Amino acid sequence: MATSEEADTVEQIHRFSRRWLRERFPLAQEWSSYSWATLRTDLLAGATVSLVSIPQAIGFALIAGLPPLMVIMSVIVGGFIGALFTSSHHLVFGPTNSISLILAGTIYSLHGGDLTPPQIALLLALLIGLFQLIAGLAQLGKVTQFISRSVIIGYSTAIGLLLAANQLPHLLGMQAERGSFLGNLIAALVNLGHLDFNMPAAAMGVLSLLVFEAFDRWVPKIPAELLGLVLMAVISRFLGLHELGIRTIGDEGALAVVLPSFSGMPLESGDWQVVPPLMGAALAVAILGMLEAISIGKTLAAKSGQRLDSNQELVSMGLANIGNSLFGAMPGSASFARSGANINAGAKTQLSALSSSLIVLAALFCVAPWINYIPVPSLAAHLIRIGFTMIHRDQIRIACRATRSDALVFCVTLISAFFLKLDIAIYVGVGLSLALFLRKASAPSLVEYGFDSSGQLTQVEGTESRKNPAISIVHVEGELFFGAADLFQEQVRYMADESDLKVIILRMKNARHLDATSVMSLLQLQDYLKAAGRHLIVSGISPEVEHVLKASGAWKVIGAENIFPAEANLTMSTKRALLRASHLLQIAKGQKADVRIFYDKQRAHLPSPTAAENTQGDDPRDYQI
Repeated sequence: MATSEEADTVEQIHRFSRRWLRERFPLAQEWSSYSWATLRTDLLAGATVSLVSIPQAIGFALIAGLPPLMVIMSVIVGGFIGALFTSSHHLVFGPTNSISLILAGTIYSLHGGDLTPPQIALLLALLIGLFQLIAGLAQLGKVTQFISRSVIIGYSTAIGLLLAANQLPHLLGMQAERGSFLGNLIAALVNLGHLDFNMPAAAMGVLSLLVFEAFDRWVPKIPAELLGLVLMAVISRFLGLHELGIRTIGDEGALAVVLPSFSGMPLESGDWQVVPPLMGAALAVAILGMLEAISIGKTLAAKSGQRLDSNQELVSMGLANIGNSLFGAMPGSASFARSGANINAGAKTQLSALSSSLIVLAALFCVAPWINYIPVPSLAAHLIRIGFTMIHRDQIRIACRATRSDALVFCVTLISAFFLKLDIAIYVGVGLSLALFLRKASAPSLVEYGFDSSGQLTQVEGTESRKNPAISIVHVEGELFFGAADLFQEQVRYMADESDLKVIILRMKNARHLDATSVMSLLQLQDYLKAAGRHLIVSGISPEVEHVLKASGAWKVIGAENIFPAEANLTMSTKRALLRASHLLQIAKGQKADVRIFYDKQRAHLPSPTAAENTQGDDPRDYQI
């Protein structure tokens, strides 16, 4: 018979298992309240997303220079696994244009090496997945909040323009050189000026743009790209466009119909020396995926009212990309277009994204032969449209006008993406964003305050306006972590160098996040003041700051008599600090100090002035210490 302790242990294990299941498998939470009506809505939303996914996947294959099947498998495998583990009801995982561009650049930079383009893609998917999975399990999802949104805006704008530049040669029927995006743009414009391009291909590309716009206007409920590409494929099939020199998807790599199958690790055990050159790109894509997924997820959550678990999103992306690498698919991330289509179609749960992957798999058997007939110029027109949809003028205007820091981050990220490798541009944008954040956070605000005649704590304009030149009340506000410690100490020491000043009261009500470095700076400041015959008093400290001071031993060094925790009355701790300052001045000078503070009759616990302290007492509202 089990004892009560054993029963409690079993119950704890059960509770932990249930909690773990809810956290790591959020879709399981939906089963208890799931209904046939919800299932119908999710299936319709999944079908709508599928209509968007297929033409996008084909286009991303053209961007990345990979077989179309690898990209479509990313929609199927990555989308399915991502839907199983995501906390969002609406996020859809799969290939994206930004990842396709970075992948194309990485393949181009490693051209001629030991790896084929598909091997590079699979190995990158594995590394990206491992980075994201580790970040999610390590609870690093909150780190993204320290990266400015201007980074994403600048990078997405650059991706949109580069995507258009990358596809312009394809639109004109020219052979594009992979990896040289600005070169492609310049070459295309030069050839366009000299009329040195394939006229039938260019005509097909322009016609496709017009057809897409027409379907957008006349049939808004069905994705225009899907209808347009189907029409162009039919024209290509029956009019024999090959004879006019117009390339098709079949020329880029014929799409075969196969079921997803486990392919194992992308490399043999002895080939892992090729991993280091890919680590930088893999980490950059992992960071980009984190930013994209969490940014898109929060945007959708704001519309639906759902709470997003950023750490679980990293776990789901990591597992999806690891699955992609093992099933022969390119890496992916959260897609704004497909996720937006999902929520607009009325999706209720993760089952919509899950069903979308299965629908794409089923549709593959029906449409695969026709996909091979899609003209490359038509697909390029589709991708150029996608590129321009990534340029959000309203967001750009906000980023450029909000603050100088935002404008700087936006411009530097944008320019870096044009002139540097795309993975390096990610590091530049994120690094600059973090540097500016630390710069702001490491500059605490120090403002001198004093009590006016009515007893209100007000800012002091210059030392000459102090009621008592010997006492300075310095209001400290901001982050006092290691990055701000030296500046904090330097600023206070500068204020303390005044000859008349004898006591400094640090009012730290709004000081946050003290750490070892800031505590040591505080103690060094006390030593400096003590050597100069001055005193340090700390008032208004929060429970957090009090805990740090006590745990570090600084509480004893400064002296409990010189530390005054915050009280319900916001100024009471400062008034008590003034009483202590007066006492220290009396000891130093052998006389009474002239400090007038407001006596709050409703706060009877404030020590009353003694007869020795009360030398004037003319005003019943005030007393002197």
